[in-house]
Amino acid sequence: MQASNEIYGVMAEFDSPNSLLEAAKKARAAGYRKMDAYSPFPIEEVCEEIMPEDTGVPRIVLICGLLGASSGFIFQAIGEFLDYPYNIGGRPIAITNWPAMIPITFECGILCAAFGAVFGMLALNGLPMPYHPVFNVPRFERASQDAFFLCIESVDPLFDRGRTSQFLRGLSPLQVSEVAH
Repeated sequence: MQASNEIYGVMAEFDSPNSLLEAAKKARAAGYRKMDAYSPFPIEEVCEEIMPEDTGVPRIVLICGLLGASSGFIFQAIGEFLDYPYNIGGRPIAITNWPAMIPITFECGILCAAFGAVFGMLALNGLPMPYHPVFNVPRFERASQDAFFLCIESVDPLFDRGRTSQFLRGLSPLQVSEVAH
C-alpha cells in the first residue's frame, strides 16, 4: 500500500461499455474507491459503481436554502419591526404579521439553495479544470470517440503501482498505462 506522488494513477482501456462496467464492478469488489471512468457517452451503471454514495451537494443545498430563508425572514422582520415600526390600518407591530413574510422568505430560500447547488457542484467537482493528468495518456483522445477507460488513482488507499497495474491487466483490457502528473 504505497501512495505514489510521481504518477496520477493507472488507466486501462476497454473496447466496450460492458467490459468497462465489469471492470468497474471488479475494481469496486477488490476494494478500490478512488477511480474514475471515461467514455464517449454516459453509462449510468458505471456511474453507480464508481461514484461515492454521498456527494455532499444535497447537504450544501439544504444549508444554503435554510440560511437564505432565515436571512430573508430576518431582513423582513428588521425592516418591519425595527426600522419602520408604523401602525398602519390598525395592524399590530409584532411578529403576528409573519404570514405576509412567507413569499419572500420562500423565494430567498430557493434562490440561495440554487446558488448553493451550482457553486457547490462546481467546487466539489474541481471545476473549471482546463487540464487533467489523464490527458497525458496518448490514446485518451479516443475517450470522446470510441474508447472506454477506467483509471484507478494513486490516492486510493489500496493503490500500489505494481499490484494495481497487474490487477487491471487481469481484467482483459486493450492496454494499461500509467498516468503521469
